[in-house]
Amino acid sequence: MGPATQQRRRTRARRTATSKPRPTADDDGDVRCEACGSGDDADELLLCDGCDRGVHIFCLRPILPRVPAGDWFCPSCTTSPKSGTVIQTKMPKQFPLIQTKIVDFFKIQRGPAAAAEPTEGKKRKRRALVVSKKRSRKLLPFTPSEDPARRLTQMASLATALTATGAVFSNDLTYVPGMAPRSANSAALEAGGMQVLPREDVETLSLCKRMMERGEWPPLLVVFDPVEGFTVEADRCIKDLTIITEYVGDVDYLRNREHDDGDSMMTLLSAAPPSKSLVVCPDKRSNIARYINGINNHTPEGRKKQNLKCVRYAVDGQCRVLLVANRDISNGERLYYDYNGSEHEYPTHHFV
Repeated sequence: MGPATQQRRRTRARRTATSKPRPTADDDGDVRCEACGSGDDADELLLCDGCDRGVHIFCLRPILPRVPAGDWFCPSCTTSPKSGTVIQTKMPKQFPLIQTKIVDFFKIQRGPAAAAEPTEGKKRKRRALVVSKKRSRKLLPFTPSEDPARRLTQMASLATALTATGAVFSNDLTYVPGMAPRSANSAALEAGGMQVLPREDVETLSLCKRMMERGEWPPLLVVFDPVEGFTVEADRCIKDLTIITEYVGDVDYLRNREHDDGDSMMTLLSAAPPSKSLVVCPDKRSNIARYINGINNHTPEGRKKQNLKCVRYAVDGQCRVLLVANRDISNGERLYYDYNGSEHEYPTHHFV
């Protein structure tokens, strides 16, 4: 679980070959962070390729999970024509709140195929998933908002984020020529073994997929924050153990992504041997999981804000990644999971 463990360490305060030496009052030439004034944590101190000032990756808003490999410009220089780079800090263009456009964007089933499941079968299935002391750890399907207009608003918020980030919607793992083939996704290769998703929980996951296909959407809103970027909020109360979403995107070998600067890669398979390890890359095809925050996950007092857990399961012999509520979530509450997972590759104790 958790994002992909990169096979490289962060570099010291990075400086490109064209960067000019920065004058400093310190005898040892150390660069200090413009935000906090400290020269500590040099491995996480960036140098702007525009003005040569330094700033910690965890002092930036939104925070960066790692030192980028390419050119980087500080917030001040991103508004300057000299940098040639602009970071979006204004509200993105909203996707049209028009039913036909939204239905087409997400390929929602139309007509008889979009009809709800038979009433009897649906009631029997939901009764079987009621939480009780005897079966307290079974996963629950999400409960869609009852108002169809509200569901359209929720879908439009995700369409806005996908459009702004240049991605298309996908609710499944995708296998693209030139990356890892579907046959490479074998849970049997997991080092130490992978937990198997119980049959009843597999049925619950399938139910969630079917509901989304007919437009019964999870009660989630993607909102744009000028500090954190795109984030996700609960649009109604969500119970503990509810399946929030599956983490999806293109599947690739970790070895192909060792120098990838993307900040959304997720571990899919930690294989033995490591050459067969896989990651999920949601930069081109993704769902709402891409916008759930995994790094600003502590309060200024150091308390954890996580209300989701990120777990890898074996489903029909393949690896899958689920985000599941680990407590009751209030309406309007932002969703967070631990970017570290179990691998502790990126320190998040100072991420607020």
